[in-house]
Order: sequence, then C-alpha cells, then structure tokens
Amino acid sequence: MNGFADHGLDENAFGDKAGGFRQNIRTFDAFPKTKPTYTRRTSTGGYTTLVLIFVSLFLSSSEFVRWYRGHETHLFSVEKGVSHQMQINLDIVVPMYCHDLHINVQDASGDRILAGDLLDKNPTNWAHWVDATGTHRLAEAKYVKEEEEDTHVGHVLGEVGGRRKKKFKKTPWIGRSSGAGKSCRIFGSLEGNKVQGDFHITARGHGYMELGQHLDHDAFNFSHIINELSFGPLYPSLLNPLDRTYVTTDDHFYKYQYYLSVVPTIYTRSPSPPPTIDSVHNTPLPPDSSNRDTVITNQYAATSQSHPVNERTIPGIFFKFDIEPIMLTVREEREGFLWLMVRIVNVISGVLVGGGWCYQLAGWGRELLGRGRRIRGGREGMLNGRVYHDEGDEE
Repeated sequence: MNGFADHGLDENAFGDKAGGFRQNIRTFDAFPKTKPTYTRRTSTGGYTTLVLIFVSLFLSSSEFVRWYRGHETHLFSVEKGVSHQMQINLDIVVPMYCHDLHINVQDASGDRILAGDLLDKNPTNWAHWVDATGTHRLAEAKYVKEEEEDTHVGHVLGEVGGRRKKKFKKTPWIGRSSGAGKSCRIFGSLEGNKVQGDFHITARGHGYMELGQHLDHDAFNFSHIINELSFGPLYPSLLNPLDRTYVTTDDHFYKYQYYLSVVPTIYTRSPSPPPTIDSVHNTPLPPDSSNRDTVITNQYAATSQSHPVNERTIPGIFFKFDIEPIMLTVREEREGFLWLMVRIVNVISGVLVGGGWCYQLAGWGRELLGRGRRIRGGREGMLNGRVYHDEGDEE
C-alpha cells in the first residue's frame, strides 16, 4: 500500500521492535534518557556543576575525617568485685626543712601509715620549682583547657600507651645558692586501703602525739607546690586537677584542706576492655594490665577549703579523699567502613539533587522575569521583529 514492499523494505525496521524480554523491561525504566540533540549546554550550568563538585568533595572529606576520629561514649556502672588496695602518688615541695615535716596516712578502717618512712625526702630549692615551666597558681582558668585534653581517649593513649614513664624525675642539684636546702621535696608512691581516708603533712611535734621537741611556730610555712597527685598507676604525663599548682601564705598558722572525689576510670579503644578486678581471685589487676588500647587509672575532682587558724588548731596540708563506688568507662568508637560509604553516598546524592532543584528554580525565575519585562514593554515574540536569546547562550 505504501510502496515499502515494492522496494524490498520492511516497515517494522523503522520503529521499536515489538516483543522480547528486553523490550518489555523498558516499561520499568525510572531513568528515561534524553537524546543529545534535545539538550543544550550552557556556561551557567558548567559553573553550577563545578560548585556542586567542590561542595561534594568538601562535605565528603569532612565525613571521612569525622569517621576517622571516631566518637567517645561515657558509660557509668557499679564497680564489680572486691578491691583492696590503691596506689597513691605524691610529689610535693614545702618550704621547710625535711626533718621538720611529718607525713601520715589514715583511712576509715583505722589503719595508719607512716608515709614519711615510705616516701623520699630531698632538700631542694623553692625557687627552682615555683618558676618551673607549666607551674601555676591553683584554680587559674587558662590551664583548664590543658587539663580537659587529658580526659579524651586519643590524648590519653597517645601520652601513655607504649611509652609510659613510671618514675618520678630526679631532684635537681641545689648548689650553694641562698635558700638552698631550706625546702623539702616529698615524693614517691605508697599503697593504702581503697577506702575513704586522708593523708596530711604537719610540723614536727604537732598533730599526732609524738615524742620529741616541738618545732618553733616561727618556722611554720605550709606554702607548697604540688607537682604530682594521682591515684592508681603512675602516669606523670597525664595532668590531674592539682598537678603543677602552688599556693603561698605569709601566715605561720594556716590550714590547707583539699577534698578529693576519686572515680576509677578506664580509657579504651577496645570493644571489651579488661575489668579492674580479677573475677577469679577477686584481687585488683596489676598496673601493667593496661595496653596500647586500654589505660586503667583514676580521675578525681578537687575542692579547696583553706584558711588561717589559731594556735590551738593544728596547721598543715590535709588531703581528704573518698572513693566513689562507680566505674567510668570512656570508650572511643569508630563505625564500620560500610557506614562511611553510605554517609558519603548520601552526601553526594543530596548535594547533586538539591543543587539540581536550585538550578531549575533559578531558571524558572529568570523565565518569569523575562516574561514580565516583555509584557510591560508591549512587545513579545517574533511578530514585532525582536528575538530573545537564552541567558545561558550569551555567557
């Protein structure tokens, strides 16, 4: 009828082939294609694409950095098992002669430890310690940020893991300068019962009933520098609330009182950190049970109530500590790699889709403004001889 058959042509060859699985499945195509001849590329679209690519790369890199750093979780729980002892680490300098100072520890169980026999006492120079780098007066706000860093898992493991220095540094040589040997450095570690207690530094002949001559009151000076005060394994690189602090007074009868609330703490990257109490023998694990991914220690909060006292009150430096019955586990976690890929895909797709919508809305807005101008000008279309070009073609 149409001459196709006369010339040996098949009319079906000029249309879509009917039938077949591949032809039928096209019905479900959610991504219809547009022929290149029906599309037009503009410089505005090119600029928009570059901006979207830059935004996608920036947000994707931010997601990767956040994934790599991980996030911290804090879990409070009642400490399991029965613990017995706790290590106390002290490094303090007092501007008095060593033989004029007495150090004692007494806990709620009634045990008294003559800490002066267990700790080291070295004559030293007061000026050397008060001018040391990082030493500051108690409660200076500018050092709070540095102390806050030592509560994060990454910082703690970086300072402690793999290179622990568990020794106090040596007392510097005092020489023959003025004031040399008139101060005393008291330092070391001792074991005490893991119960509420206190340890105090008083003058010879004051405090406990002791034999010997009382020290003259004019020799009292309980100004002090705390280089280290911590509980549990010794980690000198970790900063505690009272570390590197000093206070001074001109009064001979002055009572310094510190109230400490000690919280057992585990910093870990491991999904299942070891307990601090051996469940088999019901005894504390040794300090070296920590590894590169886990650090077992104790945090504490400190408050100070210090004031001058009369001659009927015992002056000195008093630390009262209480052990909290809870365990704090600070764990650094990182999601799986699949979670990261899903986040990045969501970010890129969201940017592209949102950018496409904004680009279309901007195009519709330009079109509406162009129509309004043409209507207000009284001329429109090709009938008046004026041709309107697309803004994208002009760029």
